[in-house]
Amino acid sequence: MSAHAPMDFSSLLVHGDRAVRETNAVSPPIWQTANFFSEGGEEFLREATGIHPSHFYSRYGNPNSTHVEALIAQLEGTEAALCAASGMGAMSLAVLAHVRAGDHVVGQINHYAGTSKLLDIVLPSFGVTVSRVDQKDAAAFAAAVTPATKLFVLETPSNPTLELTDLAEVCKIAKKHGIVTVLDSTFQTPINCQPARLGVDVVMHSATKFLGGHSDVIAGVLAGSQATIDKIWKLSIILGPPLAPFNAWLLLRGIRTLALRVAHQNRSGQRIAEFLSTHRKVVSTHYPGLATHPQHALAKRQMPGGFGGIVSFEVLGGYEGAACVISRLKMPRTAASFGGVESVVVHPAALWSKELGPEKLAKSGIAPGLLRFAAGLESADDLIADLEEALQ
Repeated sequence: MSAHAPMDFSSLLVHGDRAVRETNAVSPPIWQTANFFSEGGEEFLREATGIHPSHFYSRYGNPNSTHVEALIAQLEGTEAALCAASGMGAMSLAVLAHVRAGDHVVGQINHYAGTSKLLDIVLPSFGVTVSRVDQKDAAAFAAAVTPATKLFVLETPSNPTLELTDLAEVCKIAKKHGIVTVLDSTFQTPINCQPARLGVDVVMHSATKFLGGHSDVIAGVLAGSQATIDKIWKLSIILGPPLAPFNAWLLLRGIRTLALRVAHQNRSGQRIAEFLSTHRKVVSTHYPGLATHPQHALAKRQMPGGFGGIVSFEVLGGYEGAACVISRLKMPRTAASFGGVESVVVHPAALWSKELGPEKLAKSGIAPGLLRFAAGLESADDLIADLEEALQ
């Protein structure tokens, strides 16, 4: 490989932060400090008034976060990135940095429950109006635009129904009207799709999931232009949700193997979806990699790296049928989050019933018998055998 040849993701994840390494340690040290000394008043002033300094005060930045941000920016093909203490911390920063009282935001009908609360409860309390549209219909975004519209909040594939947003088309609409786009790309990972290349302004990940990959850290990341990330960073030091040094170190350790893990989960997701799609006890299977998925053609264009390790499927028997299947599964754990080495299954109608209520669940397409299955790093053969037995 020549010095100027672009690196494969696997190589980039190992070497992409070399420019910010400050020691010759193979594994970067944990900079477990709140403060950094300055050698005199001039240096102190420079650090205190600089943008996103890594050696001033860890609410402003920390070398461990700097490593993660260097990798994320290269993975997403953006100028800069920013770490936050959680996925919702990152999403909240990205949204609040771009709106104020009197503004209008367009979101999707289907969003992660935390994002839905941000749109439905937090923004209106600040005097921001919100419209929700069908993400499958790009024209619906255009129809929802008003002179006050400042932001499109997107998520693809959506959680848990795995519906897609046509990012290139929706971003064209946004740019025509001078609207900023913020995307939750957690399900895709940068391995399967780089949304900035399709026109997205701010790419957000709940790094708790696939990026961290080991179910041992809560974190969020944002990627975008330098000017956009600087703007969000200025809000971050006011609201104060920095990623702690040790958590940033854990995230960096986990992200090194992202390409290998996602490749395995892509293969498992495809095989599990194909198995479920023909099973007599399964009413419907939702997975972008299936030819029967209504947006499969879009998925092939938009997710060139693969279709992910998450499959949603509806079983016979409704709510009770789903609960029965979960109780019979031996390998996957039942847990709210996903993206680690272990497979996880969840019953969305049960998990979000109190947060969303029956009407919103139905409107979002979350049937009582729907299950969300997130493949880990186990053998796909073992997972399919476990599902086969549970579905009996």
